[in-house]
Amino acid sequence: MVTCYDAAFASLIEKTAIDMVLVGDSLGNVILGLKDTIPVTMEHMVHHTAAVARVLRRPMLVADMPFLSYNISIEQALRNAGRLIQEGGAQAVKLEGGAAIVPQVKALVAAGIPVVGHLGLTPQSIHTLGGYKVQGRGAQGDELLADAQLLAAAGVCALVLELVPQPLALAVTKALSVPTIGIGAGPETDGQVLVLHDLLGFNGEFTPKFLKKYANLGELVVQAVSRYDADVKEGHFPGPEHSFQS
Repeated sequence: MVTCYDAAFASLIEKTAIDMVLVGDSLGNVILGLKDTIPVTMEHMVHHTAAVARVLRRPMLVADMPFLSYNISIEQALRNAGRLIQEGGAQAVKLEGGAAIVPQVKALVAAGIPVVGHLGLTPQSIHTLGGYKVQGRGAQGDELLADAQLLAAAGVCALVLELVPQPLALAVTKALSVPTIGIGAGPETDGQVLVLHDLLGFNGEFTPKFLKKYANLGELVVQAVSRYDADVKEGHFPGPEHSFQS
């Protein structure tokens, strides 16, 4: 699984064998320049999900439900998830949280909306968690495992595990019949997810332990734009071959 937020990258992902695409609320950080995901709205999510859905065909398309878009009531969760499916073109929605959101998960599944769960580091709860750090150590591990089992019983079709110790991720994976998808959770989950811009190396300063960069596109973009800038200012572009003479 990789994240994607626009049609340009979706058309490229379509040419790969990637199984799942997540329009994550991480677009707040990656696309909108926000410090975290809290300010991301339903309008943001519908807009970007629809952009991806217009060109993506083969991979399964999952959209994040943003902060406080499903926590208030079952009715709210159904209405907003419905928007991501109907207006956004998503095939499933992802919700952060454990036991507290089980009623919402059950209602969504009963309404025919596939749900992906998300435990461990849940960015929408970053203020409660006290920052971006590993979750599920010590006694917290038992609680996370219990939450995972509750979500599976409620009907989630998959479960993201973010920044949890490898032994805990393995225990959860063995305990569930639905696939687990890890990020910073070790190699023994059923799948992995990374933010597309991170694995492509757009931000050279972002180097968390769990990330492997498969390209350094940030540097290539800077070089290309700098060459264009220089060519224009030095009179090398546009040249005769770029001009219409008649």
